[in-house]
Amino acid sequence: MERFGKNIGGYHGEPIDIDNVLEKIARAAANKGWVRDATFLAYTREAKSVRNRVYISTGIHGDEPGGPLAALQLVEDDAWPSDSSIWLCPCLNPTGFPLNRRENFQGIDLNRDYRHLQTAEVRAHTEWLQKQPRFDLSVCLHEDWEANGFYVYELNLTNRPSLAEKIIESVAKVCPIDPSPVIETWAASAGVIRPQLNPLERPQWPEAVYLITHKVPMSYTMEAPSDFPLPTRVAALVAAVKTAVSLL
Repeated sequence: MERFGKNIGGYHGEPIDIDNVLEKIARAAANKGWVRDATFLAYTREAKSVRNRVYISTGIHGDEPGGPLAALQLVEDDAWPSDSSIWLCPCLNPTGFPLNRRENFQGIDLNRDYRHLQTAEVRAHTEWLQKQPRFDLSVCLHEDWEANGFYVYELNLTNRPSLAEKIIESVAKVCPIDPSPVIETWAASAGVIRPQLNPLERPQWPEAVYLITHKVPMSYTMEAPSDFPLPTRVAALVAAVKTAVSLL
């Protein structure tokens, strides 16, 4: 499978009707017994006997349609471990998708605002997060229009057993893996990036850094390659999530 070669300087692929996708998620979630939050666009699936709590988010960039579609498929498939409770935020940037651009309607990248909380969207999200229990794992679904294949960021500050290689192994069955030794300025190995970072030294925080600082011991950011077919990207993200959750 080769890249399309059309995403030059930005994402030029197909958009999605985010309202339609969110309506489908709402119907599927209701049918599968999820509880929708009354104040924020989020859903919870509570296990009867809880061993793990998993947070999943997507849709923070409006030019990354694979994530919300993967969230829809995950809810419809309903293939969760019986002892895992799931918290799902299916679209953190609903105003960006109609514009098919990374930022919100004000031109702000929400995924750089989790330290200073200047946008209404991120303030609402972090206020909701503060009301939730601590999670055992967070998974953030993204796409990268520059990528040569799928890759994953692992933030694992307490040195728990890594899930990254197993995630890559499962995704490789449905999507190419980015073999680049450097991705987004970070050293990478077989599609895995393990940034060595001190959150307090970063002037801007993405969602994953907020989560690792306040809510979870381990966080994975899944990056599907936007220059490949949309069904392939969705399949990659679905496989990544299912593998990560099952490994807990």
